[in-house]
Amino acid sequence: MSSAGLPRTVALIGPMGAGKTKVGKRLARALGRPFVDTDHRIVAEHGRINDLFARHGEEGFRELERAAVERALRENAVVSLGGGAVLHPDTRAQLADVAVIYLTVTEKAVLARINVDERPLLRDDPSAWGRIFEARRPLYEEVADVIFDTSVGPITRLGEDILAWAKENS
Repeated sequence: MSSAGLPRTVALIGPMGAGKTKVGKRLARALGRPFVDTDHRIVAEHGRINDLFARHGEEGFRELERAAVERALRENAVVSLGGGAVLHPDTRAQLADVAVIYLTVTEKAVLARINVDERPLLRDDPSAWGRIFEARRPLYEEVADVIFDTSVGPITRLGEDILAWAKENS
């Protein structure tokens, strides 16, 4: 519980393909809260992420992402952040006020799950995932309250562990 006695927002962070959306939807249902996927909000408001990268570059996309994350983290919701959202120092500072679940995953598992054509940072070089993850890992660890690995096993079993943690910490 937060100092105001109200439930805290739960944020899911981690690399692309870690399962933040899938886990987040299940967690939100179980907690009786809305689910917010900041990437989906950006798409709904501004268009496809690939197109945003093409028009505005990564820096322009990150500004749109920052605004979406800032709004979402004010809601009493389960919020899935895009893999690069933690790059912004203001986002990392704001995450101090919410319960942060870091979902991690191995490169082998994630490359089997995702469509690299839909990921602008991987489209031309799928092996970039490992480099991107290693560069961001310290930021994920800096803001995380707890870490769960989604590489193996059914999401439902992992979901039970995440739910138990979230009920105690949100």
